[in-house]
Amino acid sequence: MKGHPMRGLLGFLPWIAYAVIATGDEWRWGTITGLTLALVLVALDRRAGKGWDEMVIESSAAIFFACLTALSLADPHSPLTPYGPALVNVWLAGTAWGSLALRRPFTLGIARSMAPKEVWETPRFYSVNAVITTVWAAAFTIAALALTLVLYVSPHATTLVIAIKVLSFVLPSIFTAWYPKRVRQVPAN
Repeated sequence: MKGHPMRGLLGFLPWIAYAVIATGDEWRWGTITGLTLALVLVALDRRAGKGWDEMVIESSAAIFFACLTALSLADPHSPLTPYGPALVNVWLAGTAWGSLALRRPFTLGIARSMAPKEVWETPRFYSVNAVITTVWAAAFTIAALALTLVLYVSPHATTLVIAIKVLSFVLPSIFTAWYPKRVRQVPAN
């Protein structure tokens, strides 16, 4: 059954919720919210019969937010507190780059839910997903570096922090919607 392209982006909901809530300097509530949403998404997706390869971002979120929730509760004034937004992007970049290193781009499972089964094992299908995952990985890496710098130099530059966070999701999302259409327009070799 083919899914809606925006459904794949729902996996980012825990990260986005954390980003919004933790911006107000209360990372504990942000981590708890992120963890709760991640666990709910994983449970709903598994109940719907989704494979783990379709839930890489959701599963990664559950692990990240479980660890960060434990840290935020054990040490609410940790020196990492101001760098929460950057840590999110470091983790997401690691997830994306790691999935590429394992030759299992995190977008593959999502794409399989939207593409006909006969294209799943083609080199072109893999290549498209490797490119899309690379764009996400690069966006997360750039955002992690930018957020670390901004939070170090000007920790109260909330507008800039929010802009970086938004761009790190919006730009790869636009590319993710555009790129497969562009590739379909170019004849296969």
